[in-house]
Amino acid sequence: MANRKTKKTAPASARPAARSRSGNPAKRPVEQLSPVTLGDWIGAARPRTLPLAIAPVLVGTGAARLGDPQFHWVIALACLAVAVCLQIGVNFTNDYSDGVRGTDAHRVGPARLTASGRVSAKSVLYTGLAFFALAAIAGIGITIRTQQWWLIAVGAVCIVAAWFYTGGKRPYGYNALGEVFVFVFFGLVATLGTTWVQSLKLPQEAWIGAIAVGLFACAVLLANNLRDIDQDRLVGKRTLTVVIGKRATQIVYTVFVILPFLALVLLALFYPVAWVGLLALLAFLPALVIVWAYREPKELVIALALTSLGTLVYAGALLWAFISPAV
Repeated sequence: MANRKTKKTAPASARPAARSRSGNPAKRPVEQLSPVTLGDWIGAARPRTLPLAIAPVLVGTGAARLGDPQFHWVIALACLAVAVCLQIGVNFTNDYSDGVRGTDAHRVGPARLTASGRVSAKSVLYTGLAFFALAAIAGIGITIRTQQWWLIAVGAVCIVAAWFYTGGKRPYGYNALGEVFVFVFFGLVATLGTTWVQSLKLPQEAWIGAIAVGLFACAVLLANNLRDIDQDRLVGKRTLTVVIGKRATQIVYTVFVILPFLALVLLALFYPVAWVGLLALLAFLPALVIVWAYREPKELVIALALTSLGTLVYAGALLWAFISPAV
């Protein structure tokens, strides 16, 4: 009997999820889906990433005290609201955008709401947009309080950048530009913006702190994308990690973690309390070990969480150092 040539197909686990005509991922039968819980919604907000929103506000508030000894706690809290709501908003809109594209069909990390099929894509999208709206309201409040009307344009740019990270026809997060935008918005804009609205000054300490937290935010993104490198290659998501490869990503991650501590040493010469920031190494050192020695991609979830936590400790130390008497 003649042998027949059969067409080879990739295993189901290696193929992107099929999508319905509406653009949503094909859903499993309803009876196989567990009901969504409050914990699922909280998980979709990705609490591990929230320290990246808090850190620049801490550093920026501390730097503001260098130029204005008065503590503007209302503005500081409003800045925190803007940063956290934007972070949660972008997490939900990423869930939506990646889900409808099928990118999240075979995630290594925590399951997403849209890709799981347990929540409609529109519900996830509207949740993200609602948090963007809350960030806008807080931002308008800051603008009115400070009379810095140009901040409305800055806020609009932040929301647009948050959406097009994975949204739109040509998301920049799919074209190796994620780290650039994360550095700019989570580092420079968030930190310097917080300092400016409280003191109307931008001391050099604010710039150093902004660069440090921006590099840490990029390190978190690198750990996340290193975890998903194989899946991202399959679905055509060209993150920086996919472009430069595993080894180069490990090197860049290490550089992004080390440079802020060099800055910390410099700041500690003038603000001795800054040495407390070395405690962040208790989180960063294990993260570095995991990034270099991991065997399973899911181990990088821990590295991501440790990097995020270490960023918060580092930022808290800078806040303490800046509000303490300098030598």
